Amino acid sequence: MKKTLYILLFSVCTIVAHADDVSFRASAPSQVVVGSPFQLTYTVNQRAKDLRAPEFEGFDVLAGPYTSQSSSTQFINGQRTSSFTLTYTYTLMAQQVGTFTIPPASVTVSHETYNSNGLKITVLPEDEQPQTNTGSQALQGGTRSEGQSSQATGSKDDLFIRTIVSKTNVYEQECITLSYKLYTLVDVAQFTNNTKIPEFTGFVKQEVDLGNIQTNLEHYNGRNYQTAILYETQLYPQKSGDIKIEPASFEAVVRVRNRSQVRSIFDDFFDTYTNVNRMLSAPGVTVHVKPLPSGRPQGFSAGVGSFSMKSDISATEMETNEAVTLKITVSGTGNMKMLKTPQVEWPEGFEEYDPKVTNSIRNSSGGQTGNKTIEYLAIPRASGTYTVPAVKYSYFDPQSGTYKTLSTQEYTLHIKKGAEGDNVVLGNYVNKEDIRQLGSDIHHIYTGEIRNEKEETVTFGSWLFWMLYLIPLLCTLLTVIILRKHIRENADIRKVRYRKANKEAQRRLRKARKLMTEKNESGFYEEIERAIWNYLSDKLSIPTAELTKDNISQLLRSRKIDNETIDALNSLLRDAEFARYAPSQSAGTMQQMYEQTADLIDKIN
Repeated sequence: MKKTLYILLFSVCTIVAHADDVSFRASAPSQVVVGSPFQLTYTVNQRAKDLRAPEFEGFDVLAGPYTSQSSSTQFINGQRTSSFTLTYTYTLMAQQVGTFTIPPASVTVSHETYNSNGLKITVLPEDEQPQTNTGSQALQGGTRSEGQSSQATGSKDDLFIRTIVSKTNVYEQECITLSYKLYTLVDVAQFTNNTKIPEFTGFVKQEVDLGNIQTNLEHYNGRNYQTAILYETQLYPQKSGDIKIEPASFEAVVRVRNRSQVRSIFDDFFDTYTNVNRMLSAPGVTVHVKPLPSGRPQGFSAGVGSFSMKSDISATEMETNEAVTLKITVSGTGNMKMLKTPQVEWPEGFEEYDPKVTNSIRNSSGGQTGNKTIEYLAIPRASGTYTVPAVKYSYFDPQSGTYKTLSTQEYTLHIKKGAEGDNVVLGNYVNKEDIRQLGSDIHHIYTGEIRNEKEETVTFGSWLFWMLYLIPLLCTLLTVIILRKHIRENADIRKVRYRKANKEAQRRLRKARKLMTEKNESGFYEEIERAIWNYLSDKLSIPTAELTKDNISQLLRSRKIDNETIDALNSLLRDAEFARYAPSQSAGTMQQMYEQTADLIDKIN
């Protein structure tokens, strides 16, 4: 009977654990164009059946559902792990412009029904027919290769950057969100370091961490662009009046398909591309800043936004020399980091300490959102009944254009007389090292017998005398010898650079390996190039700006480096330079280039 019960219990636990692992998710583009097909997929990580798809209101089902599945098994440290994926794919097409919601679908796994997530899809209109403009130039601020047409490289309407600000008419200290947004119809490979962001004079800025840049589809001026936020910051104006934000500039690398005048049947199968640099300018903007109104209330916190406040006290009944903590929390959205710390008026007879401030703040669309927690610690030194008055805290609300005042409650404290000489009880207050203990400033006096130990004296001519005389002299001579040798070695700058060349190259190779692990192709190839050029500059004692492939080859031959190594070095430089501006290599190719670089440095060394 017990065995049957154990088996049944084990089976139930296995089913529950299996059910908890089921994941059923729907995915599709968040923006699509009316009349253009797109795919909707449902993915479940267990063997499932009976897919029940919802009504795709607003969409035509062109095909599907197509079913595919994959599975894999791994053994890691003797442990067997397996995975399974089942995918249902629909091909849909939007019928009209608007925003549509696709309800969840459901499947059956082990006689249990599971629902997917729902989806919201924005349908954009089709591109309007562009007007022909034969006089437009393809490259604004860039260069164009001979034989490339304006149509091939794109016009100024195919690639540009907008300056987007959340508000242009604000009060002092009111948050403004500024973004530089890319709009493109061409293939942008990357952006160079030739970027100029204005200083934002007159503002305090708080840059927003965008993480990995995400692209979206947006309908703008009659065309559907791929868009991405390149830079975003929050600005807090520090003075009133019109503040001008200067234009920003970005340099983009555009991949342009080469088109020869004589076409063949192989051109469509073997396309080649050229990287073209284009300078893009994001326009400046003027922000109108209004001063804060007069009549600021007492206890103004310098806050601009929307805030709330609450308070809490550790105890209202205690003994003398027992610490009490008052905690005030200010929450809301606005210039949170600039808020002043509220002042607490402790009663006479309380010894107070510096408050401890803790910030938990994040950036949001309306400014800094979060809370500011302030802990005040005080110690009553006399018994009695005391009142801690309410704390007033004022701020300016830009939505209503008025000042608002927050207030905590008033606390009454009942203090009893503690025992004489009691130590201070601290509770959970952190800054305990600042607290003085009463009644413990005079320590116990030792009254036992004091023994005088005979101290050993140093006499002239003894072995201890000569050791104390000779050891400092020998240390001084040794230090002088080492310093003179170090000065001679560092006097020749060429030799110093020669000695440090290999060490510096190894440092850059370690950095390149880290970038390879992070799959940062552009950064990896740039670091490989720097490692080679800087190594050759130090090794050959030639400034990097004067290095060319020709004089490198000549100098290496003069140092009796074989031609095979020199040819391999030149080939590696070409490959790294090409891969840096057109990164499309696999991890195996990066590993191979890393090993070739390390091997060549060892050979030249």
